[in-house]
Amino acid sequence: MKLNDIKAKYRELFVVEKAPEDKNKPKDVKKAVKDFWYGKPHEERRLGDLYVGDTGLYKHREWRGVKDTMYYFNMVWLYNYAHMVTDIMKYGDGTPKSVVDFAKGVMRYRWMGQTYLTVMHWFDRGMEGMRGEAMRASAWHYRGMVSESIRQFQRMFVSDKKIHGGKEPETWKKNIAHNETVGGSFFYPFMDELEEVPLEMIPYFVSVHVNSHTVLNYIDAAQSIGLPADPCPMCQAEYGLFVLDDYPDFAPAMVTSNEACDGSVATSVLQDWFLNRPLYALPQPMRYDDPLVQKHCQKEIENCWKFIEEQYGIKFDWDQYVKHAEAYNKLTEFEWEKWDVAANTPYYPISGVAQALYRIYYSQVGDRPIWHEMDEHVKRIMNKTVKNKIETFPKTRHRAIAWSCAPLYYSHWCTWAYNCWGINCVINMDSLMFDQYLRTDTYEHALEDLAWMNEKAPMRAMAVGGHEHILSLFDYMERFNCDMVIMYDQLQCKGMQGIHGVFEDEFRKRDIHAIWIPHALPEKRTVSRKEIRQIINDYMTTVMHEEPLDPTLVDFDDDKSW
Repeated sequence: MKLNDIKAKYRELFVVEKAPEDKNKPKDVKKAVKDFWYGKPHEERRLGDLYVGDTGLYKHREWRGVKDTMYYFNMVWLYNYAHMVTDIMKYGDGTPKSVVDFAKGVMRYRWMGQTYLTVMHWFDRGMEGMRGEAMRASAWHYRGMVSESIRQFQRMFVSDKKIHGGKEPETWKKNIAHNETVGGSFFYPFMDELEEVPLEMIPYFVSVHVNSHTVLNYIDAAQSIGLPADPCPMCQAEYGLFVLDDYPDFAPAMVTSNEACDGSVATSVLQDWFLNRPLYALPQPMRYDDPLVQKHCQKEIENCWKFIEEQYGIKFDWDQYVKHAEAYNKLTEFEWEKWDVAANTPYYPISGVAQALYRIYYSQVGDRPIWHEMDEHVKRIMNKTVKNKIETFPKTRHRAIAWSCAPLYYSHWCTWAYNCWGINCVINMDSLMFDQYLRTDTYEHALEDLAWMNEKAPMRAMAVGGHEHILSLFDYMERFNCDMVIMYDQLQCKGMQGIHGVFEDEFRKRDIHAIWIPHALPEKRTVSRKEIRQIINDYMTTVMHEEPLDPTLVDFDDDKSW
């Protein structure tokens, strides 16, 4: 390679060119010092210039001002890298063997090897352009999700027969696997003797957000054996894991579900076939308002508990249930506080993507110590922003609510939308799931509330739970003081496709600005990130007649990005 070629490649990868209008400007030393100390104003950041070609990777990290850059480097990058190492030890068996098991897992499972090392880029994408308390609070939510992810995959690896020569490690008999959409709250009565781990949460759900390329392999695998391509890609990816034998064998029994649709029923059938071990299907009714359905759902939960007792030889422990249910209620109470601040003030310090993913994750997993630790950090920050009236997203032009099922491969679209257009995604439909307080005064009340929680699972209530729940969008829109709807259009969700026209009529009748975002959940090849951005760009320019806050973010290619 010639010297000129090396220089050109260096400039492409590392040099951020000045904007044409800035090249001939005289140097303003005073402004340069101010920008160095405090960071550039929003409209001058030119975040799109930081990207390398179509990779979505950075030429260099964003300079956020001295204080925020140092915080990000120390309390986000270094802090999380250090804890990613210590958590491997903590959630393994506490010995150096944990590192060996982790290394074996990285080498054995594609979803592990391709996502773990890209985690900090996931942080960067989700918190791009953020400053001050919003950056700090959102980072704690990400930290909680990473820690819980490590707990799950380390528990799988230390117990996995596949990476231990076919032998059953001691912990294998103390685990129960369950579908990622079966809430961890159902296992509270057994948590002193049993470790519950959602089987697909890390291999599928988390991996899509962290590295959008990984899941495509499993979707292709599912279709390669003749299974149809038109069902929900989430279901395809989940059983693609089994087609490729890319799942850990870490538990002697499995609890699965029909959540959120018939595609998941087919997934459960295939999982039962591949796992070839005791499996209990815990169904979630679609039209759950009927009192008779409530009784049926309660009976199914009791049968699930009997299944666990029979398979593991352990007994239902009411005290354990009360302990964890009451602890989980504290998480719910703080969530309601966050919603109140988000709905009624401009002082809410959490980004749309951090709010949505954290809420889905902890409500799905159930009570864990890490959530309480993270909530304490966030509570201190939120109390500060409210007390001192700190506007955490000061460039907000529109308060948006995102409805229906989100594109998992582009969950950080709302960070881009705020940086580019000032669209602040205040709340997401999935953030409102599992909104149920768990009473612990009597067994009957506990069972009733668990049944309701089961029926308010992700995607169930407000996506396929009947039009009266789906159309609750407008009540939440008013509650959170939103003036815009980002309407996710999951192209392979038959339930939401069937009510598309009703939403169109309602938007027109109510004179609501709604941007339809087509996508295919984890399958980024159907509708790319760039196409999603272009749809929003077109609406903001042709309908809203607005100019972008950061023009460099309007048009760029990140097709190869994680």
